[in-house]
Formats: sequence, C-alpha cells, structure tokens
Amino acid sequence: MTSSRSILITGAAGFIGFHLCQRLLADGRHVVGLDSMNEYYDVNLKRARLDRLKAFPNFRFEHVDLTDRDCMSALFASAAPEIVVNLAAQAGVRYSLTNPHAYAESNLIGFLNVLEGCRHASVGHLVYASSSSIYGGSTRMPFSVHDSADHPLSLYAASKKANELMAHTYSHLFALPTTGLRFFTVYGPWGRPDMALFIFAKAILAGEPIDVFNHGNMQRDFTYIDDIVEGIIRIMQKPATANPEWRSAAPDPATSNAPFRIHNIGGNSPVQLTRLIEVLEDALGRKANRNLMPIQPGDVPATSADVSSLEEATGFRPKVPIEVGVPRFVEWYREFYRA
Repeated sequence: MTSSRSILITGAAGFIGFHLCQRLLADGRHVVGLDSMNEYYDVNLKRARLDRLKAFPNFRFEHVDLTDRDCMSALFASAAPEIVVNLAAQAGVRYSLTNPHAYAESNLIGFLNVLEGCRHASVGHLVYASSSSIYGGSTRMPFSVHDSADHPLSLYAASKKANELMAHTYSHLFALPTTGLRFFTVYGPWGRPDMALFIFAKAILAGEPIDVFNHGNMQRDFTYIDDIVEGIIRIMQKPATANPEWRSAAPDPATSNAPFRIHNIGGNSPVQLTRLIEVLEDALGRKANRNLMPIQPGDVPATSADVSSLEEATGFRPKVPIEVGVPRFVEWYREFYRA
C-alpha cells in the first residue's frame, strides 16, 4: 500500500475497526473512519476508542449509518478511497434471535450501500468481515473455505453468508475485487462487552457466577486481535483476482472466475471453553463460580479454522496463544475499568 489515497474503515469505533485504524494511522496512512455509534453495547467504550484515533492528524471521522444511502454516496464521493474495509455490522448471534430486523437493515441494506459506493468510486479492493458462524451445522473440522457453508444456524450467520454472495455478484458484474474474511472468536484489549471473555472477567471480579453453556463442552478457535489486524492488512495489499483454474462444473466456494476470494482468519488451534476459563482465572488471580447450562439456540459446539488459504495468499497465520493474549486483555481491563 503506497498510494496517498485514503482507506475507508467502516465500524471504526468498534473493536476490530479501532485496532485496524490505529495500526494504519501509526503506519502513516490516511484513514477515514465511519461509525454509527449505535447503542448495541456501551457507547462510552466506543467513544474512548474514538478519542484515541482522533489524536492522529491523518484520521477523519464520519458519524454515518451504513443504511443512510444518501450519506453513504456523499461519503464515497468525497473520500474517494483506494481501499475499503467493511467491519460495520450488527453483531451477535444471540441478539439476532430477538432483534432480526436490525440484521436485515445493517448487514444487508448497509452492505449493499457499501458495495454501491465501491462500485461508483472505483475502489481498488473491498475487504469485508464475514464470520466463522456461517459454517453453522457443519461438523467437518477444521472448517475450510473450500467446503460448502449453506446451513447457518442464526440470522446473523445467514446475513454474513449473504454478504459473501452479494460481494461475488459485484465482483462478477463490475470487476470489483472483493475479499471476505471469516473471523473466528476475536478477543483482546478494547474488546466487545458482549463476548464471553469480557462477560466472564466482569463477573469473576464482581464475585458473581458465570454461565458456562453446553456444560463447558464447547471449543472455540480463539483469535487474538493483533493476529486479526495483521491478517487484514496483509489481505488489503492483495486485491482479489480471478482464479484461472475455477470451473463452473465443480465450483470452488472460496474463489471464482471473478475477482473474489474468501479466507478464514482463526487461531488454528481450538481451545476448550474450560481451558479459557482456567487461563482467565490465573490472569485475574481469582476462581470462577461456574453455572453449567445447556447449549443456547444458534450456538455451535465447536469451531476450528483451516487457514491454509490465508497463509498461501499472505505467508501469515495467526500465532498468539490464549496464554499470552488473555493476560494482555486482563491487564487492559483492570486499567480501563480500574478493576
């Protein structure tokens, strides 16, 4: 990335968006950050992230909702970004069970506005967040981008799969290079309060019990935030291209004869939920009171990422283990919340 043109990051005040913006700004890039600052979780945390980004002179913030078609069109026209990284979305598997319309609005209509903006602004590469949740009912491990992922178990997962299909359409029709990144259970400093690690830390420090679903028989491919950011930045520099070996008679879901790619970004080392709790207890210096619960609707028992396509494309694979990442999260949590 050597162009002086800006990079547009949607969801800039979010967990991943904040870390990505911070890294790019530190590298001297001009970043336009977009966020609606919605109240899905604590807006004060989002504002604190944003305050840090605003300290950089090469950062421009736009308080815009992805669903606002006119504002999005105007933003693309004024920013003329070289690259767009779409991280803004209505997140959360469980929230989608009770608030389905939020996912249709942000993740479908909002993403369409991003695609249209990229098309008309002649953006060189659209990188967008997908999710490991799209693998849904599949039990074939590790999850490979070359396998079918057509049985999502939540509307959130379905909306992320829809994003991939929408992106492919624009790659095919308008030669827009698009790359979807399926994130696997991201954690780390400045994380989201609705994620398990955050919820567990808060409860343990307050002396309250933690709900451990599926009686602890859960495995997750936890991925530290720095590994996610490194993967995104490397992919940003590799605009998707057509796969000359792609065949319509045996179509590869991860590639196309259009400039379209899908990659997993995961720790590629699944961890039992009970092990995560043990590492968290050690970092906090306190034991958890565990309330064993059945699995929740929309949840999957295990996730495991095959990151071979990411490594082949970039030479990178995530490497930070939870024994390193969890104490870093705890250190930040104690400082930020004076806990």
